[in-house]
Amino acid sequence: MLQKQILKFIAVGVVNTLFGYGIYAFFIFLGLHYMYAVLFATIAGVLFNFKTIGRYVFDSNDSRLLLKFIMVYAVVYGMNIGLIRLFTQWSIDYYTAGFLAVVPCAAISFILNKRYVFRTKVMQ
Repeated sequence: MLQKQILKFIAVGVVNTLFGYGIYAFFIFLGLHYMYAVLFATIAGVLFNFKTIGRYVFDSNDSRLLLKFIMVYAVVYGMNIGLIRLFTQWSIDYYTAGFLAVVPCAAISFILNKRYVFRTKVMQ
């Protein structure tokens, strides 16, 4: 079950990442500061990702979980900002830094969503 969820999370995550990264890159292109670009991409991503992750990865349509989902994304947002800041201090451009932050942020997102948002009474 866990392996199947991880595979579904990766598949859904590709779509969600393209959506979120596209928004981030668009705002960077417009000249917005990276913190705001990540913020706007995160807000749009939360709304888009809640349904795709809930339904297709964790088989949940429970809208009452949205607040917990938002709290997970607040943590992921902080991690994302920190990683981008770190990468840019190493002279990596904002586009690449945002891209490099995707994998660790996705891993934390899966773990937190599984444990705290879409958890079941019996953990698989």
